[in-house]
Amino acid sequence: MEARRENLRVAARPRDIRGLDGLRALAIVAVLVFHLRPASLTGGFLGVDVFFVVSGFLITTLLLREITARGRLNLPAFWKRRARRLVPALALVVVASVSAGLVIGQDLLVGIGRQTLGALTFSSNWLEIAAGSSYFSTTSPQLFANFWSLAVEEQFYLFWPVLFALFLALLPTWRTRIAVALGVALASAGAMALLVVPGEDATRVYYGTDTHAFGLLLGVALAFAWATESFLDSTAWRRFSPLTGLISLAGLIALMVVLDENQAATFRGGLFAGSLLTAVLIASLLPGTSPLLHLLEFRPVTWLGQRSYGIYLWHWPLILIVTALMPAAAPDSAGEWTNRGLALGLTLAVSAASFRHLETPVRRHGFRGSARLALRALAGPVLVPKLATGLVAVLGVLTVAGIATAPEKSAAQQAIEAGQVAIEVQAGDPSAARGDDGAAEPPGAVVPAEGASEPAEDAAAEESRAGDPAAVDPDLDLTMPSGEEISAFGDSLIVTSTHALQDRFPGIHLDAMSNNQWKHAEGTVGAALEAGTVRRAVVIDYGTNAGVSDPDVVRRVLDMLGPERLVVVVNLHSRSTFIESSNRLLADVVAEYPNAILADWNTAISAEPDLLQADRVHPDIFGAHLFADTVKAAFERLTGAG
Repeated sequence: MEARRENLRVAARPRDIRGLDGLRALAIVAVLVFHLRPASLTGGFLGVDVFFVVSGFLITTLLLREITARGRLNLPAFWKRRARRLVPALALVVVASVSAGLVIGQDLLVGIGRQTLGALTFSSNWLEIAAGSSYFSTTSPQLFANFWSLAVEEQFYLFWPVLFALFLALLPTWRTRIAVALGVALASAGAMALLVVPGEDATRVYYGTDTHAFGLLLGVALAFAWATESFLDSTAWRRFSPLTGLISLAGLIALMVVLDENQAATFRGGLFAGSLLTAVLIASLLPGTSPLLHLLEFRPVTWLGQRSYGIYLWHWPLILIVTALMPAAAPDSAGEWTNRGLALGLTLAVSAASFRHLETPVRRHGFRGSARLALRALAGPVLVPKLATGLVAVLGVLTVAGIATAPEKSAAQQAIEAGQVAIEVQAGDPSAARGDDGAAEPPGAVVPAEGASEPAEDAAAEESRAGDPAAVDPDLDLTMPSGEEISAFGDSLIVTSTHALQDRFPGIHLDAMSNNQWKHAEGTVGAALEAGTVRRAVVIDYGTNAGVSDPDVVRRVLDMLGPERLVVVVNLHSRSTFIESSNRLLADVVAEYPNAILADWNTAISAEPDLLQADRVHPDIFGAHLFADTVKAAFERLTGAG
């Protein structure tokens, strides 16, 4: 593609841009910490935005150098270089992960056909959006959930060179080009801010190329500024850039610490601010005088940055595979720390081997040259190439088999759907879910395994039950309620525990739906109160997917129920960043109501993590009985029957 030759300063810039490998290392460390233990760095997902800015800057700089040197762009050659860099490692991760998923099972292959298609066509983000997938909440472990960002970058690599040529042809000055790039970046960030709905799943705006392209475009604008005479060449910038670099790095790390995926502010400026700080940080490194370069060019840091692509590809599938292979472990237990360490070690080892033996040879010799070298090695006497070829062939067969036999729905999703049907049957005909003697006898009801532990006592909940004796409503009936006297409101935890709750509390009335949140509680409970269907004892369990951040929402629901009802509020369990703060909030609010008590589901299931589905959120059939027992024990403590 021809384009007007430009008189650019980029030709005089150093070819090796210092510090970029160090920034990649910072980005991958943030992502690793976030995925291994989200609570340690709740905004660690900003590492992806660091990658975006670096990619936008570097790719645009490479295009500028080519057009300055040759006066034209060779798009096929550009795309071929990108394919050499990206495809070999990606293909290996796909076949290895799908093969492992086939052998292990445990829902690892749910939706794997769509995920593999997205990975191989660079469209993961849009396919997952179309399928209604969620990055922030899912009922099955997605092996390639992290590939959404690769798709955004790969789409940039595909379309930006063409748009780049149009920029040069249609926009007359570099100031205009920079302004347009910044304007489109702001438009993308604005679209994210406008389209995100607080309290709703943000996957659409997070995955969307249109709403998450601002980091790439900020990198583009910076590359344009560096390509010509700009503030980057001023004496003032050279003088103050070391300080600016330190400030922008500190600000970026601060955002990683304070942001999380549950805040609307994250999508209404937080991600854009992180990208802007990254662009400023890169700009501060360009003069080559920043003291940060000593850290960013430290050999272990650059080693990590050079392999960051492979590390990013491998880390998430390996976390899921190790979790599925190892015994179930409670959050932050010794077992889980062992799993984290094993997943991290495997990630570094496998990505290093891939970088040395696969990625680097293909990048140097191309696909054909690498194929010739491989054939030559196969013809030789060394056994290793033959074993490697055989392994790749086996992985290919297993991958095809895995995709062909993959389940359509996870065990957790099937349990949710079955529970929802049971609730609907009960709502339409209460006798349909009972046996002749009035006891709940749902098909497939199973009692807990012999020797299963009883739910743990919660000292805080015991204190909340006692409350202030003077504040207890004199009309409060403290007898243990039967199932006929209990209404339960909630989300997918109630839904998946339907049969167990019906078993422990025959006749219980259930009003629950997957993805219900605390913000829905007022409407649901209010409608039931208006209809006169709320009984004298109530179970409330909301927040599995989104937690709770507003104590007044909980207070309003408890106030609506009044002081004459017995109320059990169930706390939350998952590996989400909101669990600790949400459970603390629930405990504090429930302690204000002497007719209410906290059912400590978090402690109970943490002692029995093997009773959870593969998503590590929803209980299996035995876990559902533990859930019901936890609720029952809370009622016993509240009434003094225990």
